[in-house]
Amino acid sequence: MSVRSAPQTPATRLVAILLPVAAGSAVAVALGVYGRLHEPTGVAINLAGFSGTLAVKTWFTSAALALALVQVGSALVMYGKVRGVVGPPWIGTLHRWSGRAAVLLTVPVVVHCLYALGFQSATPRVLLHSLFGCFFFGAFTTKMLLLNRRGLPGGALPVVGGLVFAGLVGLWLTSALWVFSTVGVSL
Repeated sequence: MSVRSAPQTPATRLVAILLPVAAGSAVAVALGVYGRLHEPTGVAINLAGFSGTLAVKTWFTSAALALALVQVGSALVMYGKVRGVVGPPWIGTLHRWSGRAAVLLTVPVVVHCLYALGFQSATPRVLLHSLFGCFFFGAFTTKMLLLNRRGLPGGALPVVGGLVFAGLVGLWLTSALWVFSTVGVSL
């Protein structure tokens, strides 16, 4: 005897989306509140081979952005949006692992930013950077929670994935690009 699941109504589909969005929003707000209330330590992280914290954060964020571009390209191929291109069987694996690596590269950066610097608003660029950081991790949380949901509208994952990408681009523009254009390119 097979067990059939109840058909999804528009209301259950809406809840299937709204709960992950609420969780992602809570993550974004929690990061912002923590960053604002936490007394910044000023203690920096550094990794061997880099000249300093700024170089670590700049290059890790740049590598995460490069992997995010792989994510966009692989998603376009997976969803059949590139005419005449049939994705190889490993495209899904590439998509998943490039995303995992991109997020892993952002973790030391966000830990440093939140712990050492906190949520700041001294200049418009710094405020935007703080907001993009909270938004990125909130959107990422939402995407991860939506991945295994059944019955989502066809565009839900690409839209949320696009928001994650937009958040990372915003972070890169307000940090790494700024460092490259003001301090220069160095390791």
